[in-house]
Amino acid sequence: MLQAIAFYVFSFVLLVSALMVVSARNPVHSVLFLIFAFFNAAGLFVLLGAEFLAMILVVVYVGAVAVLFLFVVMMLDVDFEDLKKGALQYLPIGALIGLGMAAELVLVGSVWAFAPGAHTALASATPAGMTNTEALGHILYTDYVYYFQIAGLVLLVAMIGAIVLTLRARPGVRRQSIPAQNARTPAMAMEMHDVKPGQGA
Repeated sequence: MLQAIAFYVFSFVLLVSALMVVSARNPVHSVLFLIFAFFNAAGLFVLLGAEFLAMILVVVYVGAVAVLFLFVVMMLDVDFEDLKKGALQYLPIGALIGLGMAAELVLVGSVWAFAPGAHTALASATPAGMTNTEALGHILYTDYVYYFQIAGLVLLVAMIGAIVLTLRARPGVRRQSIPAQNARTPAMAMEMHDVKPGQGA
């Protein structure tokens, strides 16, 4: 019963947070709601017995979103004076969200401590004699190795596309020309000067 309540709480908050990510007008608020959604998704992974995925979601994705938040602040013209002026009116909402996250953490801890079927669910999430991390690696690199490689290739193409789209050629900037460097000869690379005694170079 407690597991079902925790599942519905995490799922509801996750859906609301995801909706607020795409509907919030302020990009900073969208990033904060995205972090909240990641925490709730991690809670669902913990309920499923996949604690490794939950920790990866919190450590990697929340860290990446923090970097994304930094880039948003750097690239967008966000006026911090206006944000500071309206900070007090968001204090009750922030406190409510913080209390909600604390309640969810307590709920997750109580599920694993007091729910009668918690140990059974954890045991059924992985094969016998194998940890959660080992089972995940075994599935990724045996059954779904091609999908894993395709996902990495898609991320590589996305990274190259982002670099190409944001690359701007600025006039007056000296750039490296590899063909010109390869075509250099000793005569082009070196000049001989006959310096007379008492004269500078």
